[in-house]
Amino acid sequence: MPRESIGEFEQLILLAILRLGDKAYGIPILDEIRVRTGRTVLRPAVYVALRRLEDKGLVRSRMGDPTQERGGRAVKYYALEPEGVALLQESRRALFSMWEGLEPRLDESWP
Repeated sequence: MPRESIGEFEQLILLAILRLGDKAYGIPILDEIRVRTGRTVLRPAVYVALRRLEDKGLVRSRMGDPTQERGGRAVKYYALEPEGVALLQESRRALFSMWEGLEPRLDESWP
């Protein structure tokens, strides 16, 4: 059976979760993408994508303990599922394969 396909934004979210480890929740994920890519990312877009990735079985979530700093609300943490890791590995291999030998062509002057 072919793997689930995901878009670039979902890949960025998976990579941010991988980078953040056990500190991966909405705002740090958003910040990681913004800092590393320079993109403006809307909070609702991150949460919609996280829900979609969870529905696809690529990430799992767990609720942290409520804190006073958050007004008694709990944080929802995210972690990669094995299928999410496999998809990232497959995507990385495919992109490296597509890029192979193209660097010199990028340096050519284009009209």
